[in-house]
Amino acid sequence: MKRGVIYLGRIPHGFYENEMKSYFSQFGTVTRLKLYRNKKTGKSKHFAFIEFASDEVAQIVAETMDNYSICDRLLRFVPEEKINPLMWIGANKEFKPKPYIKEIMMKHNRKKTPEEQKKQIDNLLKKEDKKRKRLEEFGIDYEFPGYVRI
Repeated sequence: MKRGVIYLGRIPHGFYENEMKSYFSQFGTVTRLKLYRNKKTGKSKHFAFIEFASDEVAQIVAETMDNYSICDRLLRFVPEEKINPLMWIGANKEFKPKPYIKEIMMKHNRKKTPEEQKKQIDNLLKKEDKKRKRLEEFGIDYEFPGYVRI
């Protein structure tokens, strides 16, 4: 038996995987459901693909729900030739966004190697020299304690 897929676009906020699965399971068996989400934030991208156990059920859902208002949204049937098998990666899984901020903090706060420390000190000394030269160009005589090479 061929499986049928429908496309649901412009999905409103709050109509997520659990709500979709419970709503569309009244028509027939929902085998896979993929709501596309932003990888960083986990927020919905407002479109989904829903696969039914049979092609006829998907066709009926698409015909009966066409121009039917689900929070003012429309449904479309997706023909088999337009279905990409890669679009189901991560289907039927609970989405957990990656902790990007935590990864960035860990990278920033990690122990620096001696080469990285030397490079950081060199950059600070270069910036300090530029500041001293600019102050001299403006005719400002200002002495301040600077960075010292270790």
